Amino acid sequence: MTPVQSNHPTLADVRHMPIGDIIALPAEHLALLQAEARDSLESMKRQVDWIEAAIAFRYEQRAVAARAAAGKDTGTVRFNDGMVEITSDLPKKVEWDQRRLAALIDRIRAGGEDPAEYVETSFKVPERAYAAWPERIRAAFEPARTVRTGRPTFKLSILTKAEGH
Repeated sequence: MTPVQSNHPTLADVRHMPIGDIIALPAEHLALLQAEARDSLESMKRQVDWIEAAIAFRYEQRAVAARAAAGKDTGTVRFNDGMVEITSDLPKKVEWDQRRLAALIDRIRAGGEDPAEYVETSFKVPERAYAAWPERIRAAFEPARTVRTGRPTFKLSILTKAEGH
């Protein structure tokens, strides 16, 4: 990495700068600020994870007992520790075996009933498969396909003198 001027603004400085002034900063300063912000974010995430783990360790058994007392395996329970109310949520995540569901849908249909009365059906096309299809197949599916974009991201890296020319 090329040494960069030590007089670049800090994260604390840019918090109070107008966006136009930040945009006008040299690219090297933006790269340093971005790296500093990402490092700070990662550090804060690790601290949050550490604290959350300690809280979970402290209250997990009480939450299990509260759910058992309420006669439930999942969901939200509340209990107090002194003047603090602890709300513990254990969400239910149900997964269905897609092959078995397809077979059941076929049986319902074969029995003369409408499977839509019992199940919601969705279809997905893997993008890699779509890209590999022959043009005539892709053309048939094209009207059913919508492409949306996510949020753009930019990563700035400071080049060495040799890389920057």
